[in-house]
Amino acid sequence: MGKFVNNIEEFFKYCEENEVEFVDLRFTDLKGAWHHLTYRMCAINEGNLTNGMPFDGSSIDAWQPINKSDMILKPDVETAFLDPFTADPTVILFCDVYDIYKGQMYEKCPRSIAKKALQHLNESGIGDVAYFGPENEFFIFDDVKIRDEINCSYYEVDSEEGGWSDGRSFPDGYNTGHRPRTKGGYFPCQPTDSMVDLRAEMMQILEQVGLEVVLGHHEVAQAQGEIGVKFGTLVEAADNVQKYKYVVKMVAHLNGKTATFMPKPLYGDNGSGMHVHQSIWKEGKNLFYKEGEYGNLSDTARHYIGGILTHARSVAAFTNPSTNSYKRLIPGFEAPSILTYSSQNRSASCRIPYGAGEMATRVEMRFPDSTACPYLAFAAMLLAGLDGIKNKTEPVGPMDEDLFELSLDEIREKGIPQMPHTLRGSIEALIRDNDYLKPVMTKDFIDTYQHYKVETQVWPYEARPTAFEFKTTYSC
Repeated sequence: MGKFVNNIEEFFKYCEENEVEFVDLRFTDLKGAWHHLTYRMCAINEGNLTNGMPFDGSSIDAWQPINKSDMILKPDVETAFLDPFTADPTVILFCDVYDIYKGQMYEKCPRSIAKKALQHLNESGIGDVAYFGPENEFFIFDDVKIRDEINCSYYEVDSEEGGWSDGRSFPDGYNTGHRPRTKGGYFPCQPTDSMVDLRAEMMQILEQVGLEVVLGHHEVAQAQGEIGVKFGTLVEAADNVQKYKYVVKMVAHLNGKTATFMPKPLYGDNGSGMHVHQSIWKEGKNLFYKEGEYGNLSDTARHYIGGILTHARSVAAFTNPSTNSYKRLIPGFEAPSILTYSSQNRSASCRIPYGAGEMATRVEMRFPDSTACPYLAFAAMLLAGLDGIKNKTEPVGPMDEDLFELSLDEIREKGIPQMPHTLRGSIEALIRDNDYLKPVMTKDFIDTYQHYKVETQVWPYEARPTAFEFKTTYSC
C-alpha cells in the first residue's frame, strides 16, 4: 500500500509499464469537491510536470475574478495512481494550485492550506509530523429523487434495507423481510446486511488505489456503512479521503446504486460522521503519550484538546460546513455535540480511544462530518490544537458519565459548552474567533469562505419553506 511513484523519473516509468494513455489532474475547491482535467499522455513532459499546467480559476466558485483568472495546477507526482474506473488506462495526479499574480501557493487552495498548516507545525517547534485518521461513514441508496422549485420541494431516498419497504412488492416477486430497522444496523450478518459484497468491492478497489484497508462493516442506520483505512500524515490523510469518497461513490454507481456522505439523509435514524483521530509526533516520539495519566494523555495532548474544544464553534465552520451537518448534531442519535473529553466514552465530542502504549495513544474528535473539505477541516483542528498547546488551554472534563442522558438544563448547569446548533451559528463564531487560524489562513481566505457559506448555504436554506412547516403552520 501507499505510494506507487517517488519522483518524475519513476512517474514516466510507471506510466510506460501501465500503458497509460491519459493523465488526469485533480484539485479540490472550498467545498471539498474534486475537479479534474485530462491530458493525453503524449502531452505530458518533465517541464509541465515541474512548472505546472494553466487553467481558469474564475470558473471555480469563490476563487479568482475574471480579470485575474489564469492559474497554474502543479501536479504532485508522488500521488500518482491508476484510475480503476476509466475505460482507457488513466493515471490520476493530485495537484496544488499556484497563484501567478502573487508568485506563491494559492491562498484559497485547500491542499495548499493543509501543507502550510504542516509547515506551521514544524516552525512552531512543537512537533514535526501530525497524524490524522478519519473515519468516513456513508449511506448507499437504491434511488434518490430531489425537487426544489418555487412552489414545490421534496426529496425521497429509497433502499431495500429501509423499514418502509416492508409492504413493497419487488420485481423478483418476493420481499425477504430481513431489514436492520431504525438504529438496528450495527454489525448484523447477511441477509439483514445487504451490502456485504458491495463493501467488499469498495475495499478491494481502495487497496488498488493505494489505501491500506483495515475493515468494513454495516453502521447503525439503515443503508449505512463504513470502511476503515489506515491513518496518515495530515495531507496524506486528506488525499485519502478524496480517494475514499471517489471509490465509494463510483462502486455504488457502477452497481446501480447511489452513495452519499450527507450527514443526515434519514429523519429519525443515525447520521454519518467523520470521526478524526489525531496525534502530534516529534523526532519519532508521540507527544500525546504519558503513561499513567488519564487515558495515558500528556499535558500536550490535553492542551491540544482544550484548543480544539475552546475554538470548536468556529472550527465547526470547516468540520461541519453544511446546513445538513446540524441535523446530525442533535440529542438522541449518538450526536457528539457536548464539548468535553472522555476516555473510551463515545458520548463526548472528544474520545480517548482504548490503546496500549505510545503507538496507539491519540485523540478522536467525533463531531466532524464528511461534508467537510478534509484539507480545511484537518488544518483548522490542527491550528486550534496548536493554539491550545501554546496557551496551555485546559478542556472541560474529563467526564465519564453517559452525556446523552443529560438534559439541556443539566448540561447548562454543569457549564459544559456545546457545538453550535446551526451553520449560521458556526459562521458567526468564525467571524468572531479566527485569530488562531491566521498563521496559515489569510484574512482574504477567511472572509471569502464565510461569505461563500452564508450566500450558498445559509440564506438559501433559511429562505425555503419545508414540508414540516406546511404541516405545522398551514392551518394557523
